[in-house]
Amino acid sequence: MFFKIISYLIKIVYLVLAMIVIVAAFSFLPMKNNFKMLVVLSGSMEPKIHTGSLIFIKSVNEYNIGDIVTRRTEEGVTTITHRIIEKDFKDGQTIFNTKGDANNTADNVDVKQEFITGKVFFNIPYLGYAVNFAKTTQGLILIVVIPAVIIVHEEILKIKKEIVRIVREKKGKESKEEDGKLINNE
Repeated sequence: MFFKIISYLIKIVYLVLAMIVIVAAFSFLPMKNNFKMLVVLSGSMEPKIHTGSLIFIKSVNEYNIGDIVTRRTEEGVTTITHRIIEKDFKDGQTIFNTKGDANNTADNVDVKQEFITGKVFFNIPYLGYAVNFAKTTQGLILIVVIPAVIIVHEEILKIKKEIVRIVREKKGKESKEEDGKLINNE
């Protein structure tokens, strides 16, 4: 009974690790319908979006006040996920002002629509921590390599057990055949 419980727990751990690997892989790959996955690194959108959440964003044609959007900085190096609090038109362009829900003040940066990566459609709290960890060398080793080695080891043991069973069966048949010959020859 104890070994069955351990076996089930190991299967659950493998399943969870596989899901983390799949999510981490998809965070690198383009998704259907232009969805992107990002990990929230700060608490500026608490309590709506927690630090470490995995967010799913999609580019849309129009953004409105109240939408939570992810935007690139003008340098294009980092992204910021905040709520649109103002929408204005300057020089024929739509300009937005954003603010983190947990921040006391607005960003005070004119955000052109071209810098908005997309609107947040949903988030999975805290899963981003696992995704970020899976992207590190230690995470890759812990989540992919070690379980793969364990699985290969278990399969080798199963193959060895099967070979031993087949060899014993053959020896059993051979000894029965020899016994039959001895009886018939007498």
